[in-house]
Amino acid sequence: MLKMNHSFMFIKEKKVMFKPADITQTLQAIPWFLDLKPYQLERLSKVANFQKADACEELFHEGAKEDDLYILLEGQVNIWVHVPSRGSVCVFTAEPLDILGWSTLTPVVRQRTATAKTTCPSTLLCFDGEQLRHLCDEDHDIGYLIMRRVSNVVASRLLTTRLQLFDIIVDKSRFPTQME
Repeated sequence: MLKMNHSFMFIKEKKVMFKPADITQTLQAIPWFLDLKPYQLERLSKVANFQKADACEELFHEGAKEDDLYILLEGQVNIWVHVPSRGSVCVFTAEPLDILGWSTLTPVVRQRTATAKTTCPSTLLCFDGEQLRHLCDEDHDIGYLIMRRVSNVVASRLLTTRLQLFDIIVDKSRFPTQME
């Protein structure tokens, strides 16, 4: 679990506004960003905010327009997909430092591929998708590092989802369905 200084300036729409130094310190503690230079971390911190979410709060919904990329800092988030004739199926449980909302960085698919719902109070580092895409285009070193990391997440999630969906075909009773 990451240790953070929670002395925020104000709360607006559950996005907690920290001093940029707090965000930069958090970025420095995330293994994803170890290869970035201090000025690049500073640039990334300008497109990020902390977000608090209550238990059972939906972060985004499958099919909705994309907007933010999240890194889970504290808590847990279930990822659900709709399976025809089965309803909503939980295909992944995100733990701290997992990435959520990666579809915001895809060049063509601009909609959510799943629904994300917290299982307990959670804290997330939230990147504005449009600003992050612009930053990745401007600074190719940041863009390459982020896209390389995201491609690993996508490949891992696709494999996990594929295996779980095969299991559903074999044994329909093993997986929880319908978001509670």
